[in-house]
Amino acid sequence: MKKTLALFMVALIAITSLFANGGAETTAAVADDGTRTIKVGLICIGDENDQGYTYNFIRGRDEATAILAEEGINVEWMTIYNIGEDSSCIDANIEAAEEGCEIIINNSYGFEPYMLEVVDDYPDIEFISCTNCASWNDGRENTHNAFANIYEGRYIAGVVAGMKLQEMIDNGEITPEEAVIGYVGAYSFAEVISGFTSYFLGARSVCPSVTMKVSFVGSWSDATAESDAALALIDEGCVMISQHSDNTTPATAAQSRGVYHTGYNNDMTGIAPAASLIGTRIDWGIYFSEAIRAYANGEPIPQDWCKGMAEGAVVMTPLNEAIAAPGTAEKIAEVEAALADGSLQVFDTSTFTVNGETLTHAFALDTDGDFTADSVEAVHDGAFHESEAQSAPYFTVQIDGIQWLNSAY
Repeated sequence: MKKTLALFMVALIAITSLFANGGAETTAAVADDGTRTIKVGLICIGDENDQGYTYNFIRGRDEATAILAEEGINVEWMTIYNIGEDSSCIDANIEAAEEGCEIIINNSYGFEPYMLEVVDDYPDIEFISCTNCASWNDGRENTHNAFANIYEGRYIAGVVAGMKLQEMIDNGEITPEEAVIGYVGAYSFAEVISGFTSYFLGARSVCPSVTMKVSFVGSWSDATAESDAALALIDEGCVMISQHSDNTTPATAAQSRGVYHTGYNNDMTGIAPAASLIGTRIDWGIYFSEAIRAYANGEPIPQDWCKGMAEGAVVMTPLNEAIAAPGTAEKIAEVEAALADGSLQVFDTSTFTVNGETLTHAFALDTDGDFTADSVEAVHDGAFHESEAQSAPYFTVQIDGIQWLNSAY
């Protein structure tokens, strides 16, 4: 009888249980040695079928589960998909709390205000808002923010794009003036502006004539709008497309028109092998494992977490060697090393101008998290220092060489 029971318990370890409940999926990891299982809620704006933003979070979830299992920490996930940036997010946080989640992670920028409406009712639960900035300094011990220095990866993606554009110029395929990048952005606020500016600066570091046009779609995840924006940018003369949006449609649009592309959140070379050169993404497995490990060990979760390429929190997707310019892999390694040792500053103020002038002053934020006249100075030592005062980006400067075709706040 004991042997039969033992075999049954071993079998349970390998089982992943799934159930549908209001769009929720729960995966349970059970250890046979009595190790405590931490129950974690993950609330997502999309689902893994987007092959972009939410897919990248699911990859981080699974990576963290594997890392922590090796350490004897088991994680039971309750993943709730396709939640809007609206009152349904309140319901999702309450559902996760009532189901016994000890940590609840909200994966979209617009979730934070709704999450914060719930947290005071569950003071013993740790609430995490990814990519936003109102939780780390709100006076509560159970609210947290997390992001990563994705601008570093965007800069490198820009270098890859710039090398391809310069190759096209050198081969006589385009003129220097035709080296125009089209960028599909979700919204015109700091996270997106920081991303496309760092991308542009990376491209211009190897292709001096490059310019950029940005089209905002007013949504994080609207596959049709993202495709339409990419196609319109191509019609505007853009020969390279990039994106800060959740879906793969800008990549497929680029391939359909015979132009090049760099992606975000996932390797898009599989769906656009003739167009997509490289991508960059946050490795959320790094943060998830650190936060859950701290909780499991009775240690505080950092109020505001931010790491970059040097710590493995920002990574590049595989380079599409079949279409990349010669020497691109070597250049990537060179830039990564310079970012790691600090000899390269992405927002070096000597590399761009604002209305023809060098940027000498810009606010980050004050200690209350507000942008006021008393805010922290972001420009010092010859560079704008992004994500130094908080994890969430605060670069909102409109630099020369980038044309905004519209505004979507």
